Amino acid sequence: MLQKPRTVAERFADMLRVSIMTRDELRRGGRSPHGITDDVRAGRLLRVRRGRYASPDTPPDVITAVRIGGRLACLTLLRMLGVFVMTEPGLHVHVPPHLSRSRARRPSTAKLHWSDCTEEGLDHAVSVWDAVRQSVRCQSPRDAIATLDSVLHHRLLTREHLVRIFEELPARFQMLLPLVDGSAESGPETFMRLILRALGLRFETQVELAGVGRVDFVVEGWLIIECDSREFHEGWDRQVADRERDLAAAGLGYVTIRILAADIFNKRDEVRAAILAVVTAFSPFLGDRAAPQLRRSDADHAEQARRARKLH
Repeated sequence: MLQKPRTVAERFADMLRVSIMTRDELRRGGRSPHGITDDVRAGRLLRVRRGRYASPDTPPDVITAVRIGGRLACLTLLRMLGVFVMTEPGLHVHVPPHLSRSRARRPSTAKLHWSDCTEEGLDHAVSVWDAVRQSVRCQSPRDAIATLDSVLHHRLLTREHLVRIFEELPARFQMLLPLVDGSAESGPETFMRLILRALGLRFETQVELAGVGRVDFVVEGWLIIECDSREFHEGWDRQVADRERDLAAAGLGYVTIRILAADIFNKRDEVRAAILAVVTAFSPFLGDRAAPQLRRSDADHAEQARRARKLH
């Protein structure tokens, strides 16, 4: 039986439970110097660095960050919490300015963040607020939007929080915030939304259709686009259920196309061309159908499309 994936809330709770203890804290808790040494030798306690200890089940990335002399940060922390991160080159660690003396403890792939944090955070990790602020600088615009979508979707921060975070960022990042939408349930959905906006197509996300269920996108009132990934669409039973949904949608007059997440990420131009070809081919027959109820006005939609085209 497959193990149920841990939720973001559970991952966040796990991170809060991690404890990096000083030698003095262990002594105050009743451990003698010899007892501390015995626990380390027996594997009941990990000596992270001088004067710092942790339990054996502490995540390895946390151990490495503290051993360096810093705290888990940016993309590494967000991914550990279950937030979507497209790429994560190296371990992201927030460090104090004086850490220049500790080069010998740093992995060659470590990405160090030296800037001051806005919030206090934990002894072993920066706050979600600061991790999100760091992540915008560390990614491409498109990848950053996907991460921000995920943060909103999982309710780690609110949109008002993001507005305040962007007030702390340079002007060149300001165009990203209007493109963020917490309705995206996965990274592929964010990338697909940006493709549709760049094409200037009208669409609605997470639409409930009678007899079909919820679909990822309804485009121009008649085209359903589903973003399929191995995580949620693997196995024959899942394939059967998807085909039954497609037939039910066809009975309602919808055309359905399913696009693999890997293609959305890695073959963006081909995906754009394929969507445009479908819309061009079917619009003469279905184009007079009522467009979906859009969340934004036509003027806002046009502005969103203009911003999205800049990312492509």
